[in-house]
Amino acid sequence: MKTCLLLLIGIQLVYAGKHSLQYIHFSVFGGTDFPEFTAVGRFDDEQFDYFDSNIMKDVPKTEWIRQNVGADYWDMHKERRIVWVHRIRNDIQILKDRFNQSESTGVYTYQIMYGCEWDDQTGETNAFEQHGYDGEDFISLDLKELRFISPVQQGIPTVQKWNNDKSKLDYVKNYYSTECIDWLKKYVQYGKSSLEKTVSPQVSLLQKDPSSPVACHATGFYPGGVTINWQKNGQDHDEDVDLGEIVPSENGTFQVMSKLNVKPEEWKKNEYECVVEHKSRTTRSVLTEDNVITNYGSNSSESLPIIPIIIGAVAAVLLVVIGVAGYCVYQKRNGD
Repeated sequence: MKTCLLLLIGIQLVYAGKHSLQYIHFSVFGGTDFPEFTAVGRFDDEQFDYFDSNIMKDVPKTEWIRQNVGADYWDMHKERRIVWVHRIRNDIQILKDRFNQSESTGVYTYQIMYGCEWDDQTGETNAFEQHGYDGEDFISLDLKELRFISPVQQGIPTVQKWNNDKSKLDYVKNYYSTECIDWLKKYVQYGKSSLEKTVSPQVSLLQKDPSSPVACHATGFYPGGVTINWQKNGQDHDEDVDLGEIVPSENGTFQVMSKLNVKPEEWKKNEYECVVEHKSRTTRSVLTEDNVITNYGSNSSESLPIIPIIIGAVAAVLLVVIGVAGYCVYQKRNGD
């Protein structure tokens, strides 16, 4: 499961060396609230788009993709994924028959991970395509030999059909050697221009009620690299502190929260300060009653309650989790 964890937290872009473009498709059938089909695109481990069969549209997830492509791009991706939605419904029934599952009930999954890599220092390229059914290896592409292979008997009819289809093999060769690499190079350029932009964090001190921890919430910053620390009377204070993960927001920026678990009488008689360091600036917020936004009393705020902020952060992560869930299921049963 280590790979899955890295997929979830790898949100920083690197613009020198090897770059990767990866698409993950995840189809679920039977007894689940997941969308029937979910797809995400990832560039250098950052999710840049999202599609599922409930919303039936492709959604940009980063500022750099919003700024650099037009409506025809999103229409193309949407049309391709709608084709997948209709195709997988038929394919899943064929596979259930092959695996003698046609009469059984339960949840069945089909996962595809494909994409390409490019090293901007050496010019070396590579590509990959892996299919999994119900959490097990099903089909993979040997690009060097330009043929599909399967480790299970049930996959043999499919690979024979694909390997005998010259038009399909020609498309596969062209896509991975040309189209995928061309898009990857474009994304590198799009991302570079985005990396030059910086947005400073907005910092707030939040408290749900008088007995709750005080949270230092930094939001709306870009890029995602930031440190958030507490100081007590001018000295670094690591005790009684819970630091959250940096998570993406819906608008392509990032947010993070750090909670100080000390009683009010303690922070009222000492000087506690939240220090947020970002490449754009350093922000220091002194913990006083006047500076804390609460859900109670005279300093309450309708516009910035704590609970919706936390829920919003979780929801942003869930979009990523849903997108990579297929790959995680695929890896789990293979001991990764």
